[in-house]
Amino acid sequence: MTPAAPAPTPPPEPAPATASADQAAAPPESEGETVSQAADGIREAVAGRSETVGGVVETLDAWALKVGDMRVSLWDALVVVLVVVGVIAAAWFFSKLAHAGLRRITRLEPSQRVLAEKLITLGVWALAILIGIDLLGIDLTALAVFSGAFGLAIGFGLQKTFGNLIAGIILLLDKSIKPGDVIAVADQAGNSTFGEIRRIGIRAVSITTRDQKEYLIPNENLMINQVENWSYSSRNVRMQIPVGVSYNCDIKLAEKLMLEAAKKAKRVLVSPPPVVWLDQYGASSVDFIIHCWITDPERGIGNIRSEVLKALWDLFQEHDIEIPFPQRDINLRNNAQFEQLIAAIAQRLDGQRDSGERS
Repeated sequence: MTPAAPAPTPPPEPAPATASADQAAAPPESEGETVSQAADGIREAVAGRSETVGGVVETLDAWALKVGDMRVSLWDALVVVLVVVGVIAAAWFFSKLAHAGLRRITRLEPSQRVLAEKLITLGVWALAILIGIDLLGIDLTALAVFSGAFGLAIGFGLQKTFGNLIAGIILLLDKSIKPGDVIAVADQAGNSTFGEIRRIGIRAVSITTRDQKEYLIPNENLMINQVENWSYSSRNVRMQIPVGVSYNCDIKLAEKLMLEAAKKAKRVLVSPPPVVWLDQYGASSVDFIIHCWITDPERGIGNIRSEVLKALWDLFQEHDIEIPFPQRDINLRNNAQFEQLIAAIAQRLDGQRDSGERS
C-alpha cells in the first residue's frame, strides 16, 4: 500500500496590525468628560449634514477649559444656554396658554381659578426643568453629594418661602380670602391696613388701598394675624356715623333729619334701610349713631360719612337744630390775694381814666 501523503502545512498567519483602518479613521476621543451629552450629539449631527457648519462647531468645541476630569468648551456653553432659554420660553408660553384657558371657564370661582393657575404653573415649570435636564443629559447621580447641603438650605434659608407657598395654597383651598375681597389686616404693632385684594401670589397677597398704595403682605401673616374680611359671606357692610345734638333741641325731629340725610346719600342702600340709635347722654350733647348699609366697600367709607354729615348740616341749619361744642366755665374762689389783685386792677383803671380826662 502506498503511504498517505502528509497533510499540507498551513501558511503562517500574518502578524496583527497595530491599528485597523477603521480605528485609524476614527477621531481621537476628547480628554475628560463634557458637561452636556446633548452638545456631543448635536455636534455629530451637524457635522454629518454640513461640513461648513461642522467646521464652525469643531472650532467652538476646540476652545475649551478643562477642570479636573470635566471639559467645558464654548460649544457646550452655547448649547446649555440655548436649551435653558428654550425651556424657559416654552414653560412661560404654556403656562400663559393654560391661564387663558382657565379664564374662559366661567364655572370656577375666583379662588378656585387662582389655585388652579398656581398648581398648573408649578406643574409646567417642574416638567420643564425635568425636560431640560433630560435634553442636556445631566446625570443626577452626580448631584447626590449636594443633596444634603441642598436640603439644609431649604430647611433653614427657604423655610419662609415654602411656608408662604403652603399658606397661600391653604388660603385658596378654604376660600377665606379671594381676589376682590375687602379686608383689614392688623400687624404685630396694631397698625391696620385696609384695602382690596388684587392678586394672591405664591409668596404674598397684593392689597390696594383707597389712595392707590399697594401693600404686599406675606401669606403667613394672613394665617397668623387677625384678618377682618368685609366681603367674606356678603358684600353688604354696615357703617356707623356718630352725631351729637344739643339738650335743648327736639330729639325726635333730629332723628328724623338724620334718617333723611342718610337716605340722600347715593351709595346708601334702601334695603336694609338706615336706622338711628340713641347712644348715650354725653357730657355736653345727646349722642346718636346713624347706621347705614353699603354694598361697595372697595370704594371707601370716608366719602359716605362726609356726604351724610354735610347733608345733615344743611338740614340742622334749616330746622334750628343746634350742634353743641364743648364749653368751659371758670369759677374764681374769693380770698385775700384775689381781692388784692382786683383792687390793684381797679386802681390802675381809675388812674388811666383820670389821665384821660385831664388830657
